Amino acid sequence: MANESRPCPCDIGDRFDYGGRGQEVQVEHIKAYVCKPPASTDKAVIVIHDIFGWQLPNTRYMADMLTTNGYIAICPDFFVGQEAWKPSNDWASFDDWLKTRNASKIDKEVDVILKYLSEQCGAKKIGVIGFCWGGAAVHHLMLKNPLLKTGVSLYGVIRFFEDRSSLLHPTFFIFAEKDDYIPLEQVTLLEQKLKQNCKVDYEVKIYPGQTHGFVHRKREDINPQDKPYIEEGRKDMINWLNKYL
Repeated sequence: MANESRPCPCDIGDRFDYGGRGQEVQVEHIKAYVCKPPASTDKAVIVIHDIFGWQLPNTRYMADMLTTNGYIAICPDFFVGQEAWKPSNDWASFDDWLKTRNASKIDKEVDVILKYLSEQCGAKKIGVIGFCWGGAAVHHLMLKNPLLKTGVSLYGVIRFFEDRSSLLHPTFFIFAEKDDYIPLEQVTLLEQKLKQNCKVDYEVKIYPGQTHGFVHRKREDINPQDKPYIEEGRKDMINWLNKYL
């Protein structure tokens, strides 16, 4: 199995056989994957992908899981046509690649998606979740966007926004104990800053023995002992959304 010490091992244990229950749509200048529950609802969740892009089967699986829990789920291409990172790419070029994909430069796209969810899908209460790069984007949106109700950041890259903690909305932060990409000291520091500056509900949770990407990849294929934590992370995410949406 792939070595887990690379800059961002979100791709390990992919559900390459997972096709998705939703459909791809064009929303203005953005392609997006949308999945809707059978019963009508005014609750929606924007899913922000990791560096492997909006078409990663794992991320679509998570969007579909939100739909089975009664939410309209939409995963837009926040790279807006730029190529997603591929596991076969040279990690030495990763920093240069990342410079052209800024997790804090997605506001225009989010506004387009919010308009689509409101006008085309009848959504009135909208939350956001994101993984890794997308988790950092959630942190950014929770600091800035007044129209979103809540967010769940899953192993969001802390260093992108480590000096900002005055959140506007209730936010749940999921981290892995053995994340080579996000050291626990950073998580502790984030928690301290939230305690000092945050006026809304928040939670920071570290899952024992887990590595980066654990919630949205099928790690139970690799280590059965991880399965309870994967399931707990997913359940915690849904419970948080249920509470605030």
